[in-house]
Amino acid sequence: MNRSPHPRTVFMGSPEFALPTLRLLVEAVPVVGVVTQPDRPAGRGQTLTPPPVKVLAQSLNLPLIQPARLREEAALQQLHAWAPELIVVAAFGQILRSAVLDLPPFGCLNVHASLLPRWRGAAPIQAAILAGDPQTGVTIMRLDPGVDTGPLLAQRSLPIDLQDTALSLSQKLAELGAQLLVDTLPAYLSDELIPQPQPATGETYASMLKKDAGQLDFSRPAHELARRVRAFNPWPGAYTTWNGQILKIHRAHAVEGHADDPGSRRIVDGLPAIVTAQGWLVLDEVQPAGKKPMPARVFLQGARSWKG
Repeated sequence: MNRSPHPRTVFMGSPEFALPTLRLLVEAVPVVGVVTQPDRPAGRGQTLTPPPVKVLAQSLNLPLIQPARLREEAALQQLHAWAPELIVVAAFGQILRSAVLDLPPFGCLNVHASLLPRWRGAAPIQAAILAGDPQTGVTIMRLDPGVDTGPLLAQRSLPIDLQDTALSLSQKLAELGAQLLVDTLPAYLSDELIPQPQPATGETYASMLKKDAGQLDFSRPAHELARRVRAFNPWPGAYTTWNGQILKIHRAHAVEGHADDPGSRRIVDGLPAIVTAQGWLVLDEVQPAGKKPMPARVFLQGARSWKG
């Protein structure tokens, strides 16, 4: 193999998380093509919206394809035409089969938002917050046919702040992962860095989130529900019901205390709160149906029947 330090590279990614990696990658190697998800309806009006990677790729004048399935013949033909020596993946959203994995001589490298083998799977950032992990991080790995089971090149850790949401933690990890990738590439491309098998123990799996996962169950402890609010911000969003309608909960915190009747409402320190199996979930920012997000203290002023 020609061990070029500047291999022809194809990038695969879709959401905001992938943007820092693409920005730094184009400065490090020649990116000859980008693969991203198709445009999809989004927002209240269900307007056809391009994935963030498409917008960035177009601004960089990079060749782009958006196959519904990577195994489509036209997509595979384009990949072969690009003749990549390396493929870099960051939150692409599709499984790569052997026809793609075996194509580039340098293989397919993935920027994964956890310290593998902990939190393999589709939602590692949310899973780390839900579990109350004190830290998480990013892993650069070489993809194999399994789900995040390939050998490791490098890892870098990051503490999880007690105020971190999935959005804020994702932004931190996206920057961290992009930098780790470009820091790792030179040694990998020169054979100075050999991928190592993942540890045989410590694996956990982060399943894909479903839209209805955000409904809060007040038979659970308040500290667990507070983590759930953070983990599901911005998607799928945590919520309960109020006056027969959805009340979205964007920010909340747990307060220790004992009260019977989980799910009943209280006022704690001038804020709306809900009794849980252990302590109170105190609401900091909410969004009533049909309205914009607002401080919970403001919400309480108009919520006359919220029980004190």
